[in-house]
Amino acid sequence: MGLFSRLGDIINSNINAMLDGAENPEKIARLIIQEMEDTLVEVRTAAARAMADKKEMEREIVHFTSARDEWAAKAELAIDKGREDLARGALIAKQKAEGEIAQRKAAMNAAEEAFEKRQDDLAKLQAKLDEAKAKHRSLMMRREAAEQRIRVRSQVYDGRVDDALARYSTIERKVDEMEAYADTIKGREPSLEAEFAALEQNESVEKELEALKAKRSKASSKSSKSEA
Repeated sequence: MGLFSRLGDIINSNINAMLDGAENPEKIARLIIQEMEDTLVEVRTAAARAMADKKEMEREIVHFTSARDEWAAKAELAIDKGREDLARGALIAKQKAEGEIAQRKAAMNAAEEAFEKRQDDLAKLQAKLDEAKAKHRSLMMRREAAEQRIRVRSQVYDGRVDDALARYSTIERKVDEMEAYADTIKGREPSLEAEFAALEQNESVEKELEALKAKRSKASSKSSKSEA
């Protein structure tokens, strides 16, 4: 946040100094337009990054879905062969894949929301940029009125910078949360909640294993009757 605050102060200081010194107003207008164009490029980059994240999550969902289905098939094969130990391991891997799928779907939804927000920002910024360029053309024909318009545009620019800084503040907060989370799980022994979660998972696996055994046993019984 400090860097962006200083950047905004420097730009506003330059604009005010130009106005106080009766500098060429066209130069001031070009400075504002250039800053808005740079911001537009940054928002486009953020939108593209959000879309790339969404596509990456989609690819990973396909990957883990395939892995889940493969482990389910392996569990059935293991039961058919009388290998409950392998079936149990396959079911554990299947549940892990399902957990990864759920995480990727949540991340994909977040990326999609970020993309839609950036698209909305782009539309607003483009409208403001078009407005600034229109004012620039007017400034070249009406110098006296242009100085007051530049001051107004600088105020609008201040609000735009505040909006941009607020978005960066959100991003920084998310990164801080990720770093804090990483620190909490680094080298930490399993918590009581984690141990209970493992017990619940084992119980879930056992239930699914019993259901699978019953299913396969029933199928085998039907097959034997049909052969008789």
